[in-house]
Amino acid sequence: MLKRAFVARDPGRLRLRFAARAVLGIGLAVTVCGLAGHSLVAAITGGLAALLALFTVTDPTVRGQAVTTALLPAVGFPVLALAAVLHDHPVARDAAFLAVMGVGVYARRWGPRGHSLGVFAFMAFFTTQFLHTLPGQLPELYSAVALSLLSSSAVRFGLWCYERRLTPPVVPAPVSGRGLGRVTTRQAVQAVAGGAVALLAGQVLSDQRWYWAVGATWWVFVNTASRGETLVRGFRRVMGTLIGIPVGLAVVVPLHGAPVPTAFLVAAGVFGIFYTAAVSYTWMMFSVTVMAGALYGALGVLDPALLALRLGETAVGALGAMLAVLCVLPVTTHATTDAWIQRALRCVHACTEEAAARLSGSAAADPAPRIAELEALLGRVRLSLAPLVHPLSPLRARRARAGHVLALLDACAREVRGLASVAADPEASHDARLAAACWRVESAVEALTAPGRPARAATSGPAAHPAATEPALAHLHSLERALAELATPLHTPPRAPLVPA
Repeated sequence: MLKRAFVARDPGRLRLRFAARAVLGIGLAVTVCGLAGHSLVAAITGGLAALLALFTVTDPTVRGQAVTTALLPAVGFPVLALAAVLHDHPVARDAAFLAVMGVGVYARRWGPRGHSLGVFAFMAFFTTQFLHTLPGQLPELYSAVALSLLSSSAVRFGLWCYERRLTPPVVPAPVSGRGLGRVTTRQAVQAVAGGAVALLAGQVLSDQRWYWAVGATWWVFVNTASRGETLVRGFRRVMGTLIGIPVGLAVVVPLHGAPVPTAFLVAAGVFGIFYTAAVSYTWMMFSVTVMAGALYGALGVLDPALLALRLGETAVGALGAMLAVLCVLPVTTHATTDAWIQRALRCVHACTEEAAARLSGSAAADPAPRIAELEALLGRVRLSLAPLVHPLSPLRARRARAGHVLALLDACAREVRGLASVAADPEASHDARLAAACWRVESAVEALTAPGRPARAATSGPAAHPAATEPALAHLHSLERALAELATPLHTPPRAPLVPA
């Protein structure tokens, strides 16, 4: 598992750049807060704001990222004020916390920007509980957050804006239905229900650190779209915390809050969070736990009992999320997975279409952006299928089917990439067999995404340089076979044994 997190493929070293830039941006933010004369509490608040801006703002364009980052204070500052004012009014504070939680999850319906603003609002409320913020501290915290966002933005959009040289794919979550038929609405209700359970159970464990349980419930819900994903994420959150606690004790306690080594440890935690987030939620949570331990060490309140309490609060928070997704308006894994698979298959067809147009001489056709989108979609399919392919899953038939689907989709992506590389060859040209094969691929995709639709007849054209398109035909024929094989696992009832075609 550790090898998977730190030795996983990193095309273009994007994860490495993501993590290194985060360390630089957050480090600059905290340094600027220190130079401005802010207290340690304000500097931590600013550092967390910078971390959230760099981690959660994921708009598909640099301009969109800049706009979302500029909007963060608009939702964060009022929530900070609300939480500070309600600090001595527990009932009102708890109700407001749950309301912010529900609105934050519901905001996902507006795409990446809604998601980012929702996360920032929730964490603004959470941070006031973590630091016991009072109204008199708000001006300093506002200044620290503003300075930190400016500093981290200077790194993200100025010093190290590698996204300007990339074409990030746009893969918004599927939105359908109205009212409680909409996934984001159901998840908002689930989050409030799970948060209420976590809040009550967390207060039983501790009347001082109860918010850890609510935070655990929140982060279990983030980036999940079904009950299966939420259950797996909750398990991994507890495992990451469990592994991180003894490491935190062994490494942080001997430092006795010394500023320089503590700063290096926090930087290592930040790097781990950003580097492992895309490949292992368990190791991301390990990094979060170690970083949190270092911050508590800097505040002078770290001891073994505190970390044990963190584990208990994390467990009850994850349990609250799990109970909510199982009992309150559940969103099935099958429905969510099917939606992502359908989109991936349509993208396979779009990639094939672009490559075929390029082969037939269209200078405007470019399959590369579609392939990037396909990779992103397949990542979402893997995340959605994770509960079914998990080694502990008791559903053997569904686990076998999910593994078979993933293997065939990976085969489709491999053949599409090969086809695109052939299309990039200036000597490759149009062939009647190529046109016919592309039509068959389209028919195969239509049969998988819209069963019962009549297949279209293939068209033909004059053959030219057939030898140049032999590699393209080989990729198309392999793609046809993979699509044909997908019919069996996709059109068989979910719980039925998988019978090979």
